[in-house]
Amino acid sequence: MNKILIACLTLFILSACKTKPMNQPATNIYAFRLKPGEDLKLAIEQVVKEKYINAGWVATCAGSLTTYTIRFANQPGGSTGEGYFEIVSLVGTISTNGSHLHISISDSTGKTIGGHLMEGCKVYTTAEIVLQATGKYQFTREKDGTTPWEELQIREN
Repeated sequence: MNKILIACLTLFILSACKTKPMNQPATNIYAFRLKPGEDLKLAIEQVVKEKYINAGWVATCAGSLTTYTIRFANQPGGSTGEGYFEIVSLVGTISTNGSHLHISISDSTGKTIGGHLMEGCKVYTTAEIVLQATGKYQFTREKDGTTPWEELQIREN
């Protein structure tokens, strides 16, 4: 009798612990590598355009630059520099309707700067990039009255 009770209790516990897969839309992954001299922002925008990414984000990026153009916080234009820089972070949303990307780079002493990624960031040795996208949403950029800029608007498909 105890063996039957233990078996029934075990089956009950196991069935209670089962998780059902959630009905989630597919996430697409796009991995690519940039070579020396390529422009980081232009290359990402090209992949976004070629793959018709309407709602995506940067999953990761590791690499280096010889030239940067970054718009620092609350500045009207970009700042540039030349040297050897490690990409320590690249984050943001991407879409055929407009992207918003931030980059952090460090120099040979570890000094780190960051801001809005702009055209003119030239790859030194490599940039290994992984982008992700979903069909669940559509990202657009529109003025919504909360700021003077076109901000991210998210619509569920």
